[in-house]
Amino acid sequence: MSGFDRRDIFAQAWPIILGQALVPLVGVVDTAVIGRTGDAAMLAGVALGVTTVSLIFWTFGFLRMGVTGLSAQALGAGDAAELRVLLVRALLLGILLGAALLLLSPLIVPTALELMHVPAAAARAAHDFTAARLFGAPAALGFYVLNGWLLGLGRTRLALACQVAFNGVNIVLDVLFVAGLGLGPWGAGIGTSIAEWIALGSGLWAARQVLGSSWWRIGRPTIFAPGAFRRLLSVNADIMIRTVALLLLFTWFTRSGARLGAVPLAANHVLMQFVSVSAFVLDGFAFVAEARVGAAIGAGSRANLLRAARLTGEFSLAGGVLFAAGIAAGGPWLIALITRDPAVQAQAMAMLPFCALVPLIGMPSWWLDGIFIGATRGRALRNAALLALALYLATDALLRRHGVAGVWIALLASYLYRAAALGVRFPRLLRETGSD
Repeated sequence: MSGFDRRDIFAQAWPIILGQALVPLVGVVDTAVIGRTGDAAMLAGVALGVTTVSLIFWTFGFLRMGVTGLSAQALGAGDAAELRVLLVRALLLGILLGAALLLLSPLIVPTALELMHVPAAAARAAHDFTAARLFGAPAALGFYVLNGWLLGLGRTRLALACQVAFNGVNIVLDVLFVAGLGLGPWGAGIGTSIAEWIALGSGLWAARQVLGSSWWRIGRPTIFAPGAFRRLLSVNADIMIRTVALLLLFTWFTRSGARLGAVPLAANHVLMQFVSVSAFVLDGFAFVAEARVGAAIGAGSRANLLRAARLTGEFSLAGGVLFAAGIAAGGPWLIALITRDPAVQAQAMAMLPFCALVPLIGMPSWWLDGIFIGATRGRALRNAALLALALYLATDALLRRHGVAGVWIALLASYLYRAAALGVRFPRLLRETGSD
């Protein structure tokens, strides 16, 4: 991965961008099919269900992020054997953790929704949706591993193919189960769970394309070598804490909307679909940064690290500007497309200017995340997220009297806090990387 330019960066990024644009469609489709067939209370319940599932699943997001950094570094170091063993170890870990979530779901679902302070009118919808989504937990966590491994290797077209398979099935099943069969929130949740099992199968097919048909045949002593899983977990422990901190931040954002009533909660959820799409698409360049920076770290090349940071940063900034303008211009039409409820539409329109600022203000933190994930600097990521969470909670409390506007201003401030905390650590990362 040496000697790359802007054309190489974009060639690697565009399949990720397309794939990432499809990721938030899980929430968008779930929201849209309910928003066009149900009322504000049902939409609010699905909004809380989506947030709850995201909190549960992305607690284990280190399975994707850590594997990307480790596989990119193994690729940069030319260690083909480690690439294969890493995939098997991480995949076993992901599926086992997902199975545990499924088995414990009768306890997890009511506890999680109780912590979310779900309004009474939305409680049944939130429970049905969340319970149905956990049937896909083993597949979802296993796919995190496979997706992260493909991204670390720069096999972005295969990652895109898997994402297309997942979202295509998800859209068809959501429309069939909700709009066609009238299964409501449970139908939206179970349709997505089935799609997650399809995604796992497509990821296993992709691994076969890269490594051959016998890629998984590794001796048990090699897979369970002393310290192997301990090293995998130690690399990812700080990333897990970072992920939990950020999930708590966004959960608090949802909770702040819920505190103001079902209509603000539903309107915020509609707007967060725009935020999700912009964040996931701009993460395409952050993922390229992960792969390029990881390869530079593995090869001990400071020059490649700097070049990867600069080029991906240029693309990220341009994307942030474009998304901010796109949300501001197209937001009214998109709001009307997602929900028919007049009160929800009016509230979402009032907050649209704040939503449009998120891609521009959030971009630096997303880009820096990619750099530090690729470098597997989990401690820096953990500390930045914890600091951002603490400052965000303080800001939210200070702005509470400003209602929904205060909720959005606090969210915007959280991105600035995280970017600043990571930015001050970048010079140290350079010093710790070999010279050339």
